[in-house]
Amino acid sequence: MNSIDRRTVLAGLGAAATGLLAACGKDAPDTPSLLSPTGSQVALVEKKRSATGRVRSLNVTAAPVTLDLGGGVLAKSWAFNGEAPAKEIRISAGDTLAAELSNQLPSGTTTSIHWHGISLRGDMDGVPPVTQIPVRSGSSFAYRFVADKPGTYFFHPHVGVQVDRGMYAPLIVEDPKEPLSYDDEWVVVLDDWLDGVTGTPDDVFAELSHGMSGMDMNSGRPRRPASRHPSMAASPYASPSSYSPSHASPYAPSYASLHSPSPSPSGDGVSTRFTLSGTASPLLGHDAGDVNYPYHLINGRVPTDPAVHTGKPGSRVRLRIINAGADTAYRVALGGHKMTITHTDGFPVEHEEVDALLVAMGERYDVLVTLDDGIFPLVALAEGKDVSGMALVRTGSGSLPDPAVRPDELDGRMVTADQLRASDGARLETKEPDQVLRIKLTGSMRAYDWAINGKRFDMNNPTADPLIVQEGQRVQLDFVNATNMWHPMHLHGHTYQLGDSGPRKDTTIVLPRSQVSVVFDADNPGQWMLHCHNAYHSEAGMMALMAYGA
Repeated sequence: MNSIDRRTVLAGLGAAATGLLAACGKDAPDTPSLLSPTGSQVALVEKKRSATGRVRSLNVTAAPVTLDLGGGVLAKSWAFNGEAPAKEIRISAGDTLAAELSNQLPSGTTTSIHWHGISLRGDMDGVPPVTQIPVRSGSSFAYRFVADKPGTYFFHPHVGVQVDRGMYAPLIVEDPKEPLSYDDEWVVVLDDWLDGVTGTPDDVFAELSHGMSGMDMNSGRPRRPASRHPSMAASPYASPSSYSPSHASPYAPSYASLHSPSPSPSGDGVSTRFTLSGTASPLLGHDAGDVNYPYHLINGRVPTDPAVHTGKPGSRVRLRIINAGADTAYRVALGGHKMTITHTDGFPVEHEEVDALLVAMGERYDVLVTLDDGIFPLVALAEGKDVSGMALVRTGSGSLPDPAVRPDELDGRMVTADQLRASDGARLETKEPDQVLRIKLTGSMRAYDWAINGKRFDMNNPTADPLIVQEGQRVQLDFVNATNMWHPMHLHGHTYQLGDSGPRKDTTIVLPRSQVSVVFDADNPGQWMLHCHNAYHSEAGMMALMAYGA
């Protein structure tokens, strides 16, 4: 096997950076000089991180696998270490993570690992060709970095639309001075699934890339109101005790009928086998998503054969909720329970008691729940899509909830991220920004030409049109959504703050025809991606390079 280590990467990236700067001489005098991801400032900042000296070493193998999703559903996909999600990695803040990625995917398939949400050294961020060379099939790559910020994170590839396969896993960085008091933890990973069932993510992107000609120029799809039957929110706890779809609630569409996409031509004859039309969510500004998924999973299981957390009545449990999906925001609720939000995207917030959460792709929320006695559904409703995933919490005896259950809590009190406040220790110091960058989100479903500032990102020329920041400055990003779709905007290597006192986050929802302003301190030099975390919007071009000036 060919092995790629940091020395090889440094040499390759250094040569590339030298060539780029040389090319910027006579022929392109206006091209700015950018700090290399392998520059001396990157190493200097890494040395300043609070490190314990402990090293957690592990191997991660990316390979084809047949996954058992439960309920007799088998899916041929790609996964890390043969599971989806792969087993969580758990370290303490300040530990060094040393992960060897082995690429055993089909010949010609490159991959990588992006450590989502982690403020780490720039050359370990896992974004080919910006921060590393692609990891070829049959080769390996050694990631090594200090993770000094506690929180709930996860990791996934950053090549093409591989994030919509089975290659992802939680990364939990524990706080050695944990201020919360609780009895147990449950890591909850949400995902929208089609790989190996109705097609592949590459099939989906190929179809979406044709666009939706003949439909509305901005939204690309017809509108319809949300269509939840009032009884779909009725109390679930007297539901039939069988998980068979044939016993589905009489008030909801059968589970099988909700998950049977069939090809149909659009007005110009283009197949719409995977394209979802008519989705509607007031929470997301109506259009909820692009893709028709046959299943929505919680911890890799379908609702008819769910994952189960076993606990004790009266125990206090910390749920770490991760949306690893590619195209779906989830409204999450635990039937019969309130939840107290404590963190979002790894950082603490002033506590808020809610009935339900809205979790976009790439977002994470930590909540505390005091468990009642019985069997309760944890439901992840695919927002605007009228389908859901379900897991169970079991603390005693009781009837098993119906797989298509809709707990009352889904329609209860919900606090969105913009309504949260960072806790005192997480809030940024108030000061005027040194720089304001306007990030205009553009594109439409009609042409599927998603972009930032009207320019679609080109992986073959990643340093074209960078957003340049300077180390040590306070930067304000104004996300201006000029489209009729919502976009979860994710920044690598940093966390920003919503407004003057909002939560610290790395991924935030920007609603259609709206603006969201965030601020961050430019304290992690390198070259970083800023993109929509809808995998298909990002791959189409809604991505930009945010780079530190040399």
